[in-house]
Amino acid sequence: MTTRLQVIAAIAMCFALSRGTDAFAPASSARVQSMYSRPQSIHLRMSETEESTSSPVASVEEAMEEIDPATKLALEKQKKADELRAQEVFMKRSTGVHKCSNCDWEYSPEKGDSFLIGGMIKPGTEFEELPSNWRCPTCRASKDNFNEVVETIPGFEVNQGYGFGTNSMTSGQKNSLIWGSIGAFFLLFIGGYALS
Repeated sequence: MTTRLQVIAAIAMCFALSRGTDAFAPASSARVQSMYSRPQSIHLRMSETEESTSSPVASVEEAMEEIDPATKLALEKQKKADELRAQEVFMKRSTGVHKCSNCDWEYSPEKGDSFLIGGMIKPGTEFEELPSNWRCPTCRASKDNFNEVVETIPGFEVNQGYGFGTNSMTSGQKNSLIWGSIGAFFLLFIGGYALS
């Protein structure tokens, strides 16, 4: 009985001690950013001579020369990654569906709300065409509490028009295209065995 209590106490102690540590947590972005970032500002003193304004620039260049090649390479990679991240723009495509922010009920123009008890809106009615006093059929929230549901198309905006139309596809459409082609190849492969 005492050994069980000792084991339970040991487990509780380990659990309590492990709650305060973050050994397996990823490094915080502030710590990582401070390791790879260059000095953000250089304090220049105003003077009439040109020599004093060039000395801080020279000191920064000397400091950059003192950095080992691996750190320089890491700084260059970080700078390039930041530039690419700034170029990446996500396009948003409207689905026509609007979702209630209170109860998550979705209004779809194809369905309307006439299929619900007391629903008066017929299928084919766009959300913008609904009367201003229309309310959510489940929670009675006003029309202003609805948010438009949009699909996000990831990728670089400059590349969206290229390719065979796959650059402007959503991730779900790309997944279905990939898995559908793998399934079609599998059926074709198995069909080869059926011929013999």
